[in-house]
Amino acid sequence: MVDTFLFGGMPYILIMIAIVGSIWRFTSNKYTWSSQSSQFVENKTLFFGSFPWHYGIITIIVGHIVGLIIPQSFLWWNSVPVRLYILELSGLALAFLALFGLLALIYRRLTNTRVKALTSSWDVLLLIVLLIQVVTGIGNAIMYRWGSNWFAAEASPWFYSIITLNPDVSYIANLPLITKVHIFNAMIFIGLIPFTRLVHFVVINPYKYLFRPYQVVRWYSRSEKTPNIVQYK
Repeated sequence: MVDTFLFGGMPYILIMIAIVGSIWRFTSNKYTWSSQSSQFVENKTLFFGSFPWHYGIITIIVGHIVGLIIPQSFLWWNSVPVRLYILELSGLALAFLALFGLLALIYRRLTNTRVKALTSSWDVLLLIVLLIQVVTGIGNAIMYRWGSNWFAAEASPWFYSIITLNPDVSYIANLPLITKVHIFNAMIFIGLIPFTRLVHFVVINPYKYLFRPYQVVRWYSRSEKTPNIVQYK
């Protein structure tokens, strides 16, 4: 009964929250449709957190999407043991890269007074959800090996049963608890999109964030006649 509610009903509830909430936020206040970057406040720690986090997590998410849409590609790739090892080790390395970046970002928010002042309760909740997601993902990779195989065999069919409006929770019911937490937490992640900085992730090409040019900002000081200039992303 619990599995039926969590993995048969909640996906639709959270997806509707994400869609309706995103439309509402964009139409009611489109100027908040960004990550509300605080890079101008403090840059060094942000650099060491943001880049590993974005490179790691975006690549992992793309891999998950490929596995959900065309699971046969994973099974074909993993049919050769060496390729299976490469995929598993690469995924684990990217997960640790993302974890390092996320911990750096959390440390920044906890230790920098000015950044902390800009942190909302939604930011705190989002960081908790992201940390749970990365840690449970690493836990799955270490405790239950060859996850890409059972991901293609279990998660992908369940995903298709959801989008075809015929949820089949039997694919999820027998998975380990940490795997269920990982999957359900991912749905929470989707439901939080309209209310957090996650809206800036809903773009056509999220990798552009990593290569976009610096923005030049000028402001005038009361005590100086010449403008101060700072560059930030």
